Amino acid sequence: MKPGVIPEPSVTDISQAPLDSATAGEVAYRRIRSDIVLGRLSPGRRLPLERMKEAYGTSVSTLRELFNRLATEGLLVAEGSRGFQVSEVSSANLREVASMRLLLEGHGIKESFQRGDLEWEGRVVAAHHKLATMERKMAANDPYPAEIWRQYDWAFHVALISACGSELLLETYNSICDKYLRYQMIAAVFRGELAASEHRVLLECAIARDWEQAQRILVTHVEECVSQMALVLDAG
Repeated sequence: MKPGVIPEPSVTDISQAPLDSATAGEVAYRRIRSDIVLGRLSPGRRLPLERMKEAYGTSVSTLRELFNRLATEGLLVAEGSRGFQVSEVSSANLREVASMRLLLEGHGIKESFQRGDLEWEGRVVAAHHKLATMERKMAANDPYPAEIWRQYDWAFHVALISACGSELLLETYNSICDKYLRYQMIAAVFRGELAASEHRVLLECAIARDWEQAQRILVTHVEECVSQMALVLDAG
């Protein structure tokens, strides 16, 4: 699942739909992955197969396959006969994830800014408008779900690199951003006007096609957020 995407339908909705086993398994996979990334399944939590099959409306054998798949992605840990547990978090791993995000997004910005046309620019402007509106509401203490705010944040950053010309880069970036989003949801850091101002500068850089300045702003944007999240993780 991509960061911030609205959660999948409930188990009741899924059970009423005429899905074959492969489709039902994929739906269950997306729901479990969403619950891990968005922090609903907390770090270190054990996931007994018998109990979890009821929660996700699938068989034990299918669930075991899905858990193994998520383990290869680093979101779950296989414990042999004891089953599976949600991967722990740490400030060291957060910094590793953030470094990979910067590597991918920085390169994507350069390529996208050089290739981007008017349609791309329109996507960036539209994505920023939604994000900026949400940031103003949150700064005014309006009660908006963090998941929706993160959806708009992710959509803006994806729009910035969406003209990079590499499907592999975008696919890898989405996977890394899921891991980064998990830390954002757990640490619950909102940098307010500082982050909003950095987003505005990134928008201005995109319109001016100034990829070098955008890369510099991106480093500050991510590193400042990581510093605050690491403080929360280390204190917890």
